[in-house]
Amino acid sequence: MRIRLILAALSFAQAQVAAQAQVAPEVPAISPMAVKAHVDFLASDELEGRNAGTRGHEIAARYVASRFEAMGLKPGGPGGSWYQMVPLAEYSLDAARPASLSVGAAKFENGAEVLIAPSPRTGNATQTVTANTVFAGYGLDEDYAGLDARGKIVVVLFGVPRGMAAEDARAAAQLDKSVIAGKHGAAGLVYILTPADEKRVSWSAARSYFLRGQSTWLGPNGVPLGAEPGAPIEAYANSKVAAGLLDTPDALYESIAAGTRPKGYPLKAKITIERTSKVKITPSPNVIGVLPGSDPRLKNEYVVLSAHLDHEGTDPNLPGKDKIYNGAMDNAAGVATMLEAARAFAESKQPPRRSILFVALTAEEDGLLGSEYLAKYPVVGPNGKVIADVNLDMPILLYDFRDVVAFGAEHSTMGPIVERAAGRMGVKLSPDPMPEEQFFVRSDHYSFVKAGVPSVFLMTGFANGGEKAFRTFLATNYHKVSDQTDQAFNWEAGAKFAQINYLIAREIADGAEAPRWYEGNSFGDRFAPGQPRAPAPKP
Repeated sequence: MRIRLILAALSFAQAQVAAQAQVAPEVPAISPMAVKAHVDFLASDELEGRNAGTRGHEIAARYVASRFEAMGLKPGGPGGSWYQMVPLAEYSLDAARPASLSVGAAKFENGAEVLIAPSPRTGNATQTVTANTVFAGYGLDEDYAGLDARGKIVVVLFGVPRGMAAEDARAAAQLDKSVIAGKHGAAGLVYILTPADEKRVSWSAARSYFLRGQSTWLGPNGVPLGAEPGAPIEAYANSKVAAGLLDTPDALYESIAAGTRPKGYPLKAKITIERTSKVKITPSPNVIGVLPGSDPRLKNEYVVLSAHLDHEGTDPNLPGKDKIYNGAMDNAAGVATMLEAARAFAESKQPPRRSILFVALTAEEDGLLGSEYLAKYPVVGPNGKVIADVNLDMPILLYDFRDVVAFGAEHSTMGPIVERAAGRMGVKLSPDPMPEEQFFVRSDHYSFVKAGVPSVFLMTGFANGGEKAFRTFLATNYHKVSDQTDQAFNWEAGAKFAQINYLIAREIADGAEAPRWYEGNSFGDRFAPGQPRAPAPKP
């Protein structure tokens, strides 16, 4: 759906007050050759594709830190470091020791009737849990009433009961079940799929996910994503396995179909769950420079200007001589424009009122891991607060762009800010030209959205040949070894992109109020309940 953005979400009177309270900043002079120099270095063969956790990425991180230092920024990592180290974990099941679930004497191998994923929590060791069992309905807090789950493996239904029809409620309830089981002292958790579930859930698709290697980040507690520990071990089981667990499974399924909420009870069977995970933990840095704010009242509010530094590394199995994914456009170009926007701020005679974090993020290509870690542990101190993120990911710098797309602009007052900043450069703000691709949830800014922070992901637009350039890049160079500096880069476009992002961050940093989610916006309602809202623009 196309949503027309208006120039301001506030009333005309409020806009007049805001305009009187600040003077429009100068458009900084940015050298196209400076953008080129950054891209040339970061996308060079010597950096070997900058895969997170590798030597090439470490060199790239040191390069960014040295640029921050030369600009006079302050280190933004813990302990006065330029780096926030993210504990990245790669983990998989040990094929030599197949995972399994046993109900009494009946043993079910992983992949056929049960699904057991690897875990980074147990290290390179076999984890075996044997315990009595208890059925706890859908596994929500109220389902544990009157049950003693301590030291037991809890068996719960997949999904949620009727009356929780919203997709976000379903997802939240499903993800919370492990945490709830952990709070009740469970030794493990088994989700059972009913025959109705099996008709709508692709077991083969789930199997491919559970059995493959995975990546995550670990919090200080050693738990993935810094979450609460939850159940120590989990498994999914089909209705064949459930038949040996539940007292009267057919009657249970009939009552569920009729809309009855099942009650929990102790089970007779004893379960053993066993798996062996192979785990490799590699620290990798987010590189963070800080420009402190000048306003005593606002300096503890932080604007984030982010770009991911990592790419896909090397692949010795590729055909031909070139084995390096240089990642020139994705995302050396984004980091280069972020660095030049940082330089413009550092050299400005008008310091920003709010503080600014300039961040080169790690492990975006592994699933937004570096940004998730930063959003969870934002390095702004106990009194600091991140109020906005402007994310720069893969600007297509192959043409003189005349418009930009800010994914997420329609969700908050960030939209009018982007529109004003782009307009000062003679550039229009266009709506998302490919909503079916769901780019809003596919880059690092979304980690901040999930933390309740209004955010946008900026990209060069489709006007003036942009659509052809973008689609050609996706078809021929995206995540290929050909994404390198011999493409027909337009370095003046890189400088203009940096200028626009400077103006966006400048307006946020100097604004009378922080960006706000619009009233009734689903992302704001889900991730930022209780935060102040702005009136939604009229369509």
